[in-house]
Amino acid sequence: MVDVVATNETIIVVGGGISGMTAALEAAEVGKQVILLEKRPYLGGRVSQLYKYFPKMCHPVCGQEINQRRIKGNNNLTILTMAEVTEITGDTGDYTVNVKISPRYVTSDCTACGECEKVVETEFDDEFNYNLGKRKGAYIPNKMAFPQTYVIDPAIIGTDEADKAKEACKYGAIDLDMGEETLELKAGSIIWSTGWKPYDANKIQPYGYDRFENVITNVEFERLMDPHGPTGGKLLRPSDGAEAKNIAFIQCAGSRDINHLKHCSRFCCMASLKQTRYVAEKYGDDAKSTIYYIDIRSIDRFENFYNDVKSNENVEFIKSKVASIEQDENKNPVLRGVNTEGAVRYANTHDLVVLAVGMEPSVDVSEFPVKLVLNEEGFIQNDEANGGIFAGGTSADAYDVNRAVQHATAAALRAVQVVNNISK
Repeated sequence: MVDVVATNETIIVVGGGISGMTAALEAAEVGKQVILLEKRPYLGGRVSQLYKYFPKMCHPVCGQEINQRRIKGNNNLTILTMAEVTEITGDTGDYTVNVKISPRYVTSDCTACGECEKVVETEFDDEFNYNLGKRKGAYIPNKMAFPQTYVIDPAIIGTDEADKAKEACKYGAIDLDMGEETLELKAGSIIWSTGWKPYDANKIQPYGYDRFENVITNVEFERLMDPHGPTGGKLLRPSDGAEAKNIAFIQCAGSRDINHLKHCSRFCCMASLKQTRYVAEKYGDDAKSTIYYIDIRSIDRFENFYNDVKSNENVEFIKSKVASIEQDENKNPVLRGVNTEGAVRYANTHDLVVLAVGMEPSVDVSEFPVKLVLNEEGFIQNDEANGGIFAGGTSADAYDVNRAVQHATAAALRAVQVVNNISK
């Protein structure tokens, strides 16, 4: 049973990605009681699925390790994973939050020894790797998962596989009788920090994501490059496992488009520029990257990063909104369109195409457990009508990691101010 004490001076943070962790830690470190709720079995969110950050080109492990250390050292912070908010009632300073907690089937006695995983044979698509690989029915979601506690997939509960996993555990940490729990928590303020999801590339029909194996998205590309990813960090074509050395990056794939996402997601340009660096680091002069773009939005300190990529002779920039993608007999994507600098038509063949899909809120408008003021894209607006509920990070707008963290810190300050007024 989950035992959590919460009062109207508690701050609840919904979402355990980089923004949610930041907001929760900032509030807890000034002495407030905070409960952090995460729907997944682990903290880290989309950032944990990146290979490297820009512009420093460091792995997310560095930032994650710092946050995890801060979490372990703070007694004001309670973390509940596999926890989903189903309803919020009340008003500023006096909220009631109903939470559903799904069973992990593994207790905190787990030492992450991995014996359960060894004996389980059933495999499932690996969500962490955007289904590009497989995982076992007993698994730790990723190398930096927090908590480092195994999960038993509910699909094997009631089967011999689950029994084998339980028998293999030397510490009695597997409880196959775990059931769903519901909690009713009090809170004075709530920070909604459920993050973002990549735009569905299947909707961009002319680009053939749903038909051509060698057309992938920018977030999938991150997983291919990661040494802990489905290919061990090898840049391989999904169709035949061959090395991809001639890569096209299509900007604004579904963004700034009245038929898809009207807004600019602000991170896609820099993400593609960063990904050309991955290609250069892996293959050097043996590889070529081509960026098809409407315009490149790199502001402030990112301009230097852009200029550095432009100086690479193996990176080509084509100013064009790609009209369509076809496939040749070798499953090579063929891009068709017009280069607007000279009005030259092209039909360019590449090994692999990476769609720079945009960012949209991870929670659909119809699924919010409380009425909030949203814009037409579904992001939470800064409005007094929202009372003591504040958006943190990309729940409020499309931000890169740096801006998302700054926004989450501001949300924490506002939530702290609310509960401070209660205690007066």
